[in-house]
Amino acid sequence: MKILVAISNVPDTTTKIGFVNADTEFNNAGVQFIINPYDEWYALVRALELKESGIATMVTLFHVGLSDSEPTIRKGLALGADDAVRVNAEATDAFFVAEQIAQFVKENNYDLILAGKETINYNGASVGGMIAGILDFPFVSLATKLEATATTITLEQDIDGGAQVVECGLPLVVSCSKGMAEQRIPNMRGIMAARTKPIKLIEAVGEKLTSVKSYTLLGGRTACKYIEAENAEELITLLHNEAKVI
Repeated sequence: MKILVAISNVPDTTTKIGFVNADTEFNNAGVQFIINPYDEWYALVRALELKESGIATMVTLFHVGLSDSEPTIRKGLALGADDAVRVNAEATDAFFVAEQIAQFVKENNYDLILAGKETINYNGASVGGMIAGILDFPFVSLATKLEATATTITLEQDIDGGAQVVECGLPLVVSCSKGMAEQRIPNMRGIMAARTKPIKLIEAVGEKLTSVKSYTLLGGRTACKYIEAENAEELITLLHNEAKVI
């Protein structure tokens, strides 16, 4: 079984976000970038576990991004992936990203495509479904568990009040959620090995169908207002006029 894991390069969760060029681009100055946690902790680590168990024969990372994202790719290689592919283009359009992955899968016959359920910067949760749609592959979203044989994948998803277990043949696309695997930290051997593992550079296919008009930061939290217990009328007025919940 050959597994392709899609990874994204995202700002660290502690990063202070800002915008430049009339609020049309992220300000990357001083920003620490990491592998999208859903891609790393759940999709990639579960793929590596399948390889370690002998079910999978190869784990390839796939990333759409410019050269400054290569340190992120190297971390994925340090964790244990065999090789990586980077499409030399900015990943600002979900369909464009899905198209790059789908085209590569068509040409290289991967059996299982794993991705995190969403990225922590855009939270679109759409790339996995788009990949499956382009390839006409089955798609299971928000999977929390994954077991595999050479020909069959069994997955578990959380549903309202319980869990649902589904079984699919290959090829298959899965978006991975919390519970799929446990976080790993690269060891020194993996870090050293990652320096020599290949990163194949390819050019993009197709074109971006959307463009960003502007970004807007959310307003900061407002200060709490304390109302005396006996002053119910003021509380009602604030809930009606300011909070607009009654």
